[in-house]
Amino acid sequence: MTGVTLNRVVKRYGDVQVIHGVDLEIKDGEFCVFVGPSGCGKSTLLRMVAGLEETSGGAIRIGSRDVTHADPAERGVAMVFQTYALYPHMTVAENMGFGLKMTGHPKADIAKKVAEAARILKLEPYLERKPKALSGGQRQRVAIGRAIVRGPEVFLFDEPLSNLDAELRVEMRVEIARLHREIGATMIYVTHDQVEAMTLADKIVVLRAGRVEQVGAPLELYHDPDNRFVAGFIGSPSMNFLSATVTASGALSCPGLGQELRVAARLPEEGKEVALGIRPQHLTLNDGNSHVVEVTEALGGVSYIHVTGPSGEKLIVEAREDPKVRIGDRVGLGLDAAQAMVFDAGDGRRLR
Repeated sequence: MTGVTLNRVVKRYGDVQVIHGVDLEIKDGEFCVFVGPSGCGKSTLLRMVAGLEETSGGAIRIGSRDVTHADPAERGVAMVFQTYALYPHMTVAENMGFGLKMTGHPKADIAKKVAEAARILKLEPYLERKPKALSGGQRQRVAIGRAIVRGPEVFLFDEPLSNLDAELRVEMRVEIARLHREIGATMIYVTHDQVEAMTLADKIVVLRAGRVEQVGAPLELYHDPDNRFVAGFIGSPSMNFLSATVTASGALSCPGLGQELRVAARLPEEGKEVALGIRPQHLTLNDGNSHVVEVTEALGGVSYIHVTGPSGEKLIVEAREDPKVRIGDRVGLGLDAAQAMVFDAGDGRRLR
């Protein structure tokens, strides 16, 4: 197996540039996830690595080979798509081995590789079935098995779980994580679901409008985001953001909380506006009356309480026990100021 390097990679469609000079190194055996909102360029970037989109500028290397303008078949990659793309008239075994059959591999070699992929993916009982007799999760495992039998240097996944229901998504996340541990291949995975990104990745690449916002390990991005976009995108529910003003004493006046607080950040001069970021679990309900409960989401072990503050700004509070509040109740808020983050009100960069 081998790593992937992108050097100042650019993609243009005519006069429109959609990927803006991306630099990235994915190490041998790493599980790298491209994540970001719809239209951020993550699938385009993946397809450029696969050779399905032409690279307009920069270079792509797989291991020591420059594959910037190589044909997809020459890159040593295998791609798993959102749609399963299985041949309905073929059995599971035939679908998995079809690529090798077309390249003239011996039948015995194909059978051996298909059997090994079926073992890894727990598909042995289904090898003689046709796709119509399989569940969605089983069909996706067959699509992954078709990639495994090719023995690629790099696996590429383009939102492979988006067609599955919630229970199957969780099951397949576990399967893909186990697959990576077992075969140790370099994998690049595209998703808009930051929960998938957090649970699967060794490295997350957060993209916005064709640019890399931040690269790092999942918990690194969660605990130490570089800017407001990353802080808001990584974490579920999303981080709360409130307007605040720097006071003469070097504290923050925050109307949305109805209080003044001190934070561990290098603040601008008095009177400047900043954005205060607080994750829902760092807020607590108390006996005050500064906020109005708008919605409650009771999920069993955790509840999310949506409140509106005196300035009209909305917040989400996470509670581990039954908060015993109802819509329309007035509550107060406490917070762990040591966990608060401050961002520039203009460009969104983190103030540390």
